[in-house]
Amino acid sequence: MKKKSQEKASLSIMKIICISIMLILISGIGVMAVNAQLNDVKIILKNGYEMTALTSKTKVSEILEENNIILEEDEKTVPGLDEEIEPGATIEIKNKSEKEIQIAKISESGVQTSLDDLLKNYEPITEKIVVEKVKIPFETITKQATGAGKEKRTEVIQQGKDGLKEITYKIKYQNKVEISKTKLSEKVVKKPVNKIVQVQKITSRSLTTSRSTAVSYGGGKWSYSASDMDLLCAITAQECSSSYSGALAVITTACNRATKRGTDPLTEYKRPGQFCYTIDSNWRRRLNGNYSSSVKKAVTDALNGARNHNYYSFRAAGTHSGTLIGGNVYF
Repeated sequence: MKKKSQEKASLSIMKIICISIMLILISGIGVMAVNAQLNDVKIILKNGYEMTALTSKTKVSEILEENNIILEEDEKTVPGLDEEIEPGATIEIKNKSEKEIQIAKISESGVQTSLDDLLKNYEPITEKIVVEKVKIPFETITKQATGAGKEKRTEVIQQGKDGLKEITYKIKYQNKVEISKTKLSEKVVKKPVNKIVQVQKITSRSLTTSRSTAVSYGGGKWSYSASDMDLLCAITAQECSSSYSGALAVITTACNRATKRGTDPLTEYKRPGQFCYTIDSNWRRRLNGNYSSSVKKAVTDALNGARNHNYYSFRAAGTHSGTLIGGNVYF
């Protein structure tokens, strides 16, 4: 009997111990529940729907996760996901701006850039109206003149001149860099003048004129015998020997006429009533080199293509209006 009484006493003690442990555990849980304070947080969704969440969390991202709210790529929270909030606070879900989306994409791609660099793309755009002057190139027109022979003589009938036009543009700039250019209008200020070249076939050697002047022509140049060259210089000196430019102007007139008529300068000098050759005989005293070296050089240069005017006639100064060169007026 004594043994059974002892066993009952032991069981009673064990029950008391178990009950005490259970009470201690329940007390601990109660303390934890008191320490983990629950707070009301208002969450406003993007569509305007409002909900109230009871939570012990204080971080925005944790509160959303606890309530199974997942943000889309174009959504954000106010306050931000990493911010801590106070009890009774409101979390609002909104759309991100285009700038924020762009920054997020660049950050995700791993491109190293600064926020300042990104913000440059959103600098204000300025516009300017700009007028540009553009050259209009002239065209070269070739005309074929009648003639016979194997040699071609090329003559510039009219010199070409470039034209000018004004083009008005609207140009957009961002960060002082041109980003677009739109043409608004175009206006021709000066029309181009086409260059006109005349090509004529001629006999290249032993060209004999109506007055039996022997002359060779080729590559735009005339060649004479020594005696004919002396005659050319004598006539030129008689017309004007005051200067190189004056002598060149005289022989240029004969060359211009020869080019126009398809003859040669000496033939033009010999035409009746045109130059001193048929008007008087004063030119004879200048034969055999009785003229200055400047006259001979002027004649030689002209036969090789040099010109100092585009006229076909001249008179002594004071008898006609025109361009004055070396004491003669050219027109």
